[in-house]
Amino acid sequence: METYEAILDALGDRTRRQIVHRLRAGPSSVGELAAALPVSRPAVSQHLTILRRSGLVCYQELGTRNVYRLDPAGLSELRAWLDGFWEAALDRYAERVRADSADSGPRPRHE
Repeated sequence: METYEAILDALGDRTRRQIVHRLRAGPSSVGELAAALPVSRPAVSQHLTILRRSGLVCYQELGTRNVYRLDPAGLSELRAWLDGFWEAALDRYAERVRADSADSGPRPRHE
């Protein structure tokens, strides 16, 4: 499976999207995330495992807590995939402009 596919699969779940949204504000522990979501702490841990495997989050052990944060590497994979859509659309637009310019030829000047 391509990296961007794993990321899209991970983001297909509403709870995981909420976790990512919360992590945009900064690192959080599992307990902090669970307190802000309508799911149990073990469920949050399972969602974080999926997000970690997809490359969207990483964690650091701080004492007895695991503190999660967004992983820029996973986000850049997703961004590169999405940017491909824009690049293709802009390339098609540029081709169309060139074709329209070539079809119309020079315009007569009115004096």
